[in-house]
Amino acid sequence: MENKEQKDAQEMLEKYDRESQFRVKIGKWAWVVTLLAVSLTLFQLYVGLFGTIQSQKQGAIHLGTALGIIFLLFPVKSGLQKVQKTVPWYDVVLAFVAMYVTYHKVFFFDSLISSRVMGYGPLDITLSIIGILLLLEATRRTIGLPIVIVASVMILYALLGNHIPTQILSHAGSSISKLATNLWYKESGVFGTPIQISVKFIFLFLFFGVMLVHTNIGKFFNDIAFALTGRFTGGTAKAAVSASALQGMVSGSSVGNTVASGSFTIPMMKRSGFKPEFAAATEAAASTGGQLMPPLMGAAAFIMMEYLGVPFSTIMLAAVIPAVLYFSGIFIGTHFEAKKVGIYGLPKSELPSFKKLMLRNGYMLLPLVIIVGTILSGLTPQRAAIFGIITAFVISFIRKETRLNWRQIIDVFEQGARVALPVIAAVATAGIIAGVVSITGLGSKFASGIIALSGNSLLLALFFTMIACLILGMGLPTTANYVVTATIAAPALINGFGVEPIAVHMFVFYFGIVADITPPVCLAAYAGAGIARANPFKTGVTAVKLAIAAFIIPYIFMLNPILVLVDVTPVKLIIAITTALLGMAAVSSSLIGFFVRRSKIWEGFVLFAAGLLLIIPELVTSLSGIALLAIIWFVQKQRDDDRIDPSKQTAQA
Repeated sequence: MENKEQKDAQEMLEKYDRESQFRVKIGKWAWVVTLLAVSLTLFQLYVGLFGTIQSQKQGAIHLGTALGIIFLLFPVKSGLQKVQKTVPWYDVVLAFVAMYVTYHKVFFFDSLISSRVMGYGPLDITLSIIGILLLLEATRRTIGLPIVIVASVMILYALLGNHIPTQILSHAGSSISKLATNLWYKESGVFGTPIQISVKFIFLFLFFGVMLVHTNIGKFFNDIAFALTGRFTGGTAKAAVSASALQGMVSGSSVGNTVASGSFTIPMMKRSGFKPEFAAATEAAASTGGQLMPPLMGAAAFIMMEYLGVPFSTIMLAAVIPAVLYFSGIFIGTHFEAKKVGIYGLPKSELPSFKKLMLRNGYMLLPLVIIVGTILSGLTPQRAAIFGIITAFVISFIRKETRLNWRQIIDVFEQGARVALPVIAAVATAGIIAGVVSITGLGSKFASGIIALSGNSLLLALFFTMIACLILGMGLPTTANYVVTATIAAPALINGFGVEPIAVHMFVFYFGIVADITPPVCLAAYAGAGIARANPFKTGVTAVKLAIAAFIIPYIFMLNPILVLVDVTPVKLIIAITTALLGMAAVSSSLIGFFVRRSKIWEGFVLFAAGLLLIIPELVTSLSGIALLAIIWFVQKQRDDDRIDPSKQTAQA
């Protein structure tokens, strides 16, 4: 049974996660991939420890090595990885050409700097064009076509801007040679802020996650979750939410989290009586929230730090309350669903002992404690990641089953580079988009468009920005989505409406993430549905219901940024958190259709209204919400218990 579930999980990854569609059998080229990957990891550790190489050179080595590995690992077409027994000659050529055109920046760095004044030669221009084309192809192979289409449209916009009739969007246009050299050789393009953050922080934290996986921390988190919540009503679903929240602290992939946790939690939820769609939606919604959960969050959080010019501790602390509200909303939703259909907790005999788990494996939390402590002490995230990696490496020797030999150390170093490949490709391509925005002035044009379209209404501007994030999220990975919206939309909200910058960036960050569970393209929900053998679209709709907090809370901290710790006092914060939690309970109960009893249609509307009033951190609205909630509680208490009989529910399941 376990092998079958693992096989199903791998199939779901290959189907919905483009990052998993790599060649397994590559023959004699395996040692080349290992050499390049290990070298890249060692280079990143060196940079993290000493940081003595010029940033543009670091970026070139970082991207060039990644491109070489991508062309050796990822086939030109999905599905070929299952039939090809080695790397085709043309991909070998592409791999080494990609490395050369990128390393060219390192080899001739001084002359290229001089060329910014004197003008670039034909060879430099040719190499820049080839480099951009190969980057787009590598991104298509690792992530998919949508982000390549967006980047290509932006390139065409930069080239043909003088032919656009609309005055708002038109600009002077650019030649191919000028655009290619600007994007490839200057700091505002491919090797701009996103790739520099990947070099400094993202790679190291991804490698840290690989180190933690080797210590079996994922299983430890699952066991802790079941020990804490398994005995309560709907215990299997609550344990799935808790486990995903814990694993989200060290992992940033919605689909990957869904498959890794879901292969274990979804079958358990189904066996306890939850419908397949609900089980899959619970795991997808919780796993998607992993990128919102401090201390590590998703890769985009590190880029946010650079854009805002604040310490990562500020980002981390600002994300705490929204993340808690997000997972609380899902947790509460599973509770109401369990009460509605009569699913109770697991027997104590089937659950692990929390005390024994902590005594035996509590040391596994030490790397996370080191990371958080280092960041809060004021040191850089780069230094925190290094300390965390060293700690994880040391504690891996405590147990025989996690102790690393030389072969395993090499494998871990190789895996560290492999997991970073899609992120490196994504941020480099996002650099193209950001570069075009800078070159053409599209950001200010877009800002003017949003302000005009919204009629100076902040709520309308927020709504349009949310829709843009969700649409972009259908094809762009979270990091690229954030870079695009933070570059184009965020300035409109900050400059046009005077909203707190950290609230704006958290807003676009949130909606870029929840695109993974928002129909019609909701890859995390589809992956969960595949494991649960459920209807994918129904799973996506249910996931949105469970994750409704992610669609409401960002509006609240935009209107009143107390939830992201701006202008906060202890009393105001406690009141805001309390009323927000009550609000999430009311909204979740309205969407699930159960509060004290099964809700009638009018009761559901009242509960939803009460929830919205409670979430808004204002005294009058909060008191109104509490009054409505009390009315529904009183009305439902007068009715007989109308839950589904548990034995019938189990039989149906």
